[in-house]
Amino acid sequence: MALHTPLHQTHVDAGGKLVEFAGWSLPIHYGSQMDEHHAVRAGAGMFDVSHMTVVDLRGPGVQDYLRRLLANDVARISNGQALYGCMLNEQGGVIDDLISYRIEDGFYRTVVNAATRQADLAWMQDQIGDFEVEVGEREDLAMIAVQGPQARDRVIGVLNAAALGEIRPFRVAVHDEYFVARTGYTGEDGFEILLPAGLAVEFWTALAGAGVRPCGLGARDSLRLEAGLNLYGQDMDTSTTPLVSNLGWTVAFDPPEREFIGRAALEAQRRVGVPERLVGLVLGKGAIPRSGALVHTSEGEGRVTSGSFSPTLECPIALARIPAGEATGAEVELRGKRLPARIVKPPFVRNGQIKI
Repeated sequence: MALHTPLHQTHVDAGGKLVEFAGWSLPIHYGSQMDEHHAVRAGAGMFDVSHMTVVDLRGPGVQDYLRRLLANDVARISNGQALYGCMLNEQGGVIDDLISYRIEDGFYRTVVNAATRQADLAWMQDQIGDFEVEVGEREDLAMIAVQGPQARDRVIGVLNAAALGEIRPFRVAVHDEYFVARTGYTGEDGFEILLPAGLAVEFWTALAGAGVRPCGLGARDSLRLEAGLNLYGQDMDTSTTPLVSNLGWTVAFDPPEREFIGRAALEAQRRVGVPERLVGLVLGKGAIPRSGALVHTSEGEGRVTSGSFSPTLECPIALARIPAGEATGAEVELRGKRLPARIVKPPFVRNGQIKI
């Protein structure tokens, strides 16, 4: 039986089409994925992301623990800042990607993917060793993402919290019982808000009354794909490293004395040369490239990792892992036909603007 977020009945009452995702019952749309997508690009939309796993880490050894656990370096951020990065295995494969928030000295918060919850929590516990740190899941919290060019103003108005307008990107602030981060997964500005589960329905309802459109998983996926953002399990997993997943920028190789899990494997891959690259593909009108579709290039064959119709570009787009090299064109094999595609550097769309 699928798990329910605190907003489950609210989604049912609003006519949301519910599907099972990572063991949770969540809305894929409320009638029109396309309209929801455009609402985020042009105004403000909100997503119930309470299925995500919130983990609090406390203790005098927490920073040293996270500096070993993550490929990015939490020593780079100060209190009130956020950091995106990957948690790797010894082979350099991506166990999960996550955001870490430094709340105060000795206290960090991370948000990991629902599909990898059990594996992540087990791995994090296994790595504690002699570090003085406690790892605890926060099942008492809900999470709502409000995204779009009008998103921040809508949240500030609902909470009557003008000070939230001062939060810079990848910064966090606490307003009453609301933990507000200027982060997101859509390529638009906005907030991701953690709050007590018992306040979720009231807050969601108030946002809807302020003109924020409820959005489902479908729009979330097409938005993140246009923004060139990876989806765990498709664009990266334990068989891929950040270096072949367009995430090399999240790996902090300096200082060289920091020994994070997977470092040796990544350094070896850099020495011999990164064999693949994750690129964007733009196709003409027609069939949608789906995950696993074969991609032919002058450098060899690759595979589509994510693909969809782009409501903003009005054509099919995809992310694909292809051999390293200088190829600028490709053909995607769909239903026995080879369709021409242009290779581009993601993102396709950012802050409402087409970038390719």
